[in-house]
Amino acid sequence: MNILTLFVVIPVLMLIGLWLCKNDNQVRGVMVTGAAALLGLSIYLVFAFLELRETMPADQYPMLFTYSTPWFNSLNIEYAIGVDGISVVMILLTAIIIFTGTFASWQMEPMKKEYFLWFVLLSIGVFGFFISVDLFTMFMFYEVALIPMYLLIGVWGTGPKEYAAMKLTLMLMGGSALLIIGILGIYYFSGATTMNINEIAAMANIPVEVQKIFFPFLFIGFGILGALFPFHTWSPDGHASAPTAVSMLHAGVLMKLGGYGCFRIAMYLLPGALDAWAPVFLVLTTISVVYGALSACVQTDLKYINAYSSVSHCGMVLFALLMMTQTAITGAVLQMLSHGLMTALFFAVIGMIYHRAGTRDVRYLGGLMKVVPFLSVGYVVAGLANLGLPGFSGFVAEMTIFVGSFQNEDLFHRVCTIIACTSIVITAVYILRVVGKILYQKIPNQEFYKLHDATWDERVAVIGLIACVAGLGMFPLWADEIINEAVAPVISHIGHFTAVAGL
Repeated sequence: MNILTLFVVIPVLMLIGLWLCKNDNQVRGVMVTGAAALLGLSIYLVFAFLELRETMPADQYPMLFTYSTPWFNSLNIEYAIGVDGISVVMILLTAIIIFTGTFASWQMEPMKKEYFLWFVLLSIGVFGFFISVDLFTMFMFYEVALIPMYLLIGVWGTGPKEYAAMKLTLMLMGGSALLIIGILGIYYFSGATTMNINEIAAMANIPVEVQKIFFPFLFIGFGILGALFPFHTWSPDGHASAPTAVSMLHAGVLMKLGGYGCFRIAMYLLPGALDAWAPVFLVLTTISVVYGALSACVQTDLKYINAYSSVSHCGMVLFALLMMTQTAITGAVLQMLSHGLMTALFFAVIGMIYHRAGTRDVRYLGGLMKVVPFLSVGYVVAGLANLGLPGFSGFVAEMTIFVGSFQNEDLFHRVCTIIACTSIVITAVYILRVVGKILYQKIPNQEFYKLHDATWDERVAVIGLIACVAGLGMFPLWADEIINEAVAPVISHIGHFTAVAGL
């Protein structure tokens, strides 16, 4: 069996195991076993990928571990899978979030079994999306990843959870409708007899005028999931109402499907539309970066603060992709990886604080460093990573993005870059304000003295994420190299098409 297929098979086996479970301990056992297996397999995939990559010629960088078998011959749909460096790091990120999210949900009540069933189904969609190279198969897994969100938020969420779940579902389903239009447009106008992304890209025969028509369908469709302004409004409400582990997976991984799809499908398959549409979307993404950071400054709910911060940081991913330099796009993928880790840490700690204090409102929190020092340190680390402190993953990603963006010598791109850079200062403002308020000021409620610090299962989740955030920040070169080598041929393909087309 192909190693990539195991990323779908293992979660399916987890679903069967969960369905057969009779009590909470069995549910936990299945989840830990399955999540550990996925994490171990993803780490093995990284090393196997690097080893196999060493045997390839320097001027070639194909998809590795490829496999294809027909599904629907009449429609030329195949189960086609393969990975490059970008896919590999996204799979590793997903496995890390699922593993830590399992421990963050250790005490989940009620209906623990049903909760984890939907949680695992969501993970199947995410893994399947990242390993697919067939347009239809990728879209199918994309839908599988979205559907469980409604129930996970609507049933196990907090606050106005039904409203948040319905808003999220309607917005993302609207994006899916745009995607299917774009995918069908690519398939029929390419004249291809396959939906394989790489084969369609190699043909490069979609008329430029047609590309300009379908590009916004795909970029907006994926951009909605990536919190593209003004289609971002579902994100803060969804994050605020979701259970802890769902927020971790949602912001840490699911939103990355948006940036990944924009790059892998919209930009790679429709390069002729970039000159026409990139400036428009670059303005929108610049607004996303700054607007998200400014909105976080005026929030009082910890989850809303982090949710708007995610709008800003995910906007930075799309912003960097549209800069169209190899360094900037490498930074975009690093930002997806970095943001996935640090926002998962943020949501994990916020959920644990809320579980103890009964509130997420910064106006009613204070002095937590005295009563829950472990969780407080976890929050500080997440905050410092978020504002881009050297030594953490956020610094590596943001510096790569801004250096790559400034490589564009024209005034428009540089002005957008300078405006986006202001988000660094704004981020520092709201992070340091909240850290000072909830951790170091006077304890406002005597009941807080009774709070207990993190339990062993919560410590596993927090320590694991801190290690990843710090590890990527101090040892980024392995990720930078593997991503950069995957970005290069895509940039080359886009440049070759535009040169041939005279754009």
